[in-house]
Amino acid sequence: MIRGARTRRELFRNCERHQKKERVAGREHRDKESRRECGGLSGCGWDAKAKAAGAQRLPSLVGLVGHDSLPPPPRHSAFPNSVHQTTITSLPPLPLKHAIMSQSHALSDDQVAGELRKMTAFIRQEALEKAREIQLKADEEFAIEKSKLVRQETAAIDTLYEKKFKQAAMSQQITRSTLSNRTRLRVLGGRQELLDELFEKARKKVSTVAADDKKKYQTMLEGLILEGFYFLNEEKVEIRARKKDVDAAKKAIEGAAKEFKKNVGKEVTATVDESEPLPEGSAGGVAIVGGKGKIEINNTFEERLRLLEVDALPAVRETLFGKNVNRRFYD
Repeated sequence: MIRGARTRRELFRNCERHQKKERVAGREHRDKESRRECGGLSGCGWDAKAKAAGAQRLPSLVGLVGHDSLPPPPRHSAFPNSVHQTTITSLPPLPLKHAIMSQSHALSDDQVAGELRKMTAFIRQEALEKAREIQLKADEEFAIEKSKLVRQETAAIDTLYEKKFKQAAMSQQITRSTLSNRTRLRVLGGRQELLDELFEKARKKVSTVAADDKKKYQTMLEGLILEGFYFLNEEKVEIRARKKDVDAAKKAIEGAAKEFKKNVGKEVTATVDESEPLPEGSAGGVAIVGGKGKIEINNTFEERLRLLEVDALPAVRETLFGKNVNRRFYD
C-alpha cells in the first residue's frame, strides 16, 4: 500500500511537470509569433493587450483560491496603463503555478474545482496512507510490547510456581520424615517397654531361685566365688553374702578353692565376712573383696542381671524382633 501511494505521487508530479512544460512551450511560441507580427518591438501594444487580458482573468481565480491564501500585493504595478494599474494593485499577486496557468490559457470554474477535488482527494489519500502506516506501526509496537510483557509475566509466574513447588515438596518431605520418626519412636518405645517388662520378670524370677532350689543355688555360689578367685589371683580374700546364705557360702568356698588349686596350682584362703553382710533384700550371690579391702568384685544376682541387660541386649532384641535390615555393622 505504501509503495502504491508513492507511485501515485510520482505519476501525479510527472503529469504536472509535463503540463507545465507544455504551457511554457505554448506561451513561448505565441510570444514569438506576436513579436514577429509586431516587428520585434519591445514597446508594442501586444504586451499591453496581453497584460490587460491577464488582469481581466485574475478575479475569477482569486475568487476560487481566496485572498487569505495569497501573498500581500506589491507596491507598484507592472502594467503602464493607469486603468489596469488600479485594478491590479487592489488584488494580491497569484502564485507562480496559477500565474503560468493564467498566462497560458484560462481555466473555467469547473476545471479549477476539479483540480481542487483531485488535490483534496490526493491529500486525503496521503493522509489515509499515513494513518495506516502509523496504525500498523503502533499495532506492531503494541504486539511487541505485549509479547514482552507476557513473557516477563510468564517467567515470573513460572519462577513463583517453581518456588512454591519446592516449598511444598520440602514441606511434604518434612511431614513424611516427622511421621516416620514418630512411628519409629513409637515402635522403639513399644520394644523398650517389652524389654523392661521382660527384665523385670527376670529379676522377680532370680529372687526366687535361692529359695526354690537350694542345690542349684549352691552350685551357682561356687561358680561365682571361683570367678572371683580367677580375677583376683590372691592368697587371701574375703567373701560377703547374705546372713541366711553364710553356711552355703562356706561350703561353696571349699569347693571353689579345690577347683582353683586344681586349675591354677595355687592355694587360696577365703573367709566369710559376717560383719558386713549383703542386704537381706538382695536376690542372692556374693561379693569378693581382695587387695586388702581395695578391690571388690560384685557378683550378686542383681549386678549380673544388669550386665546381662547391657551385654546381651542385642542378642535379646534379635531373638525377640528379628534382625534389623537397616543395620550394616555389628560389633
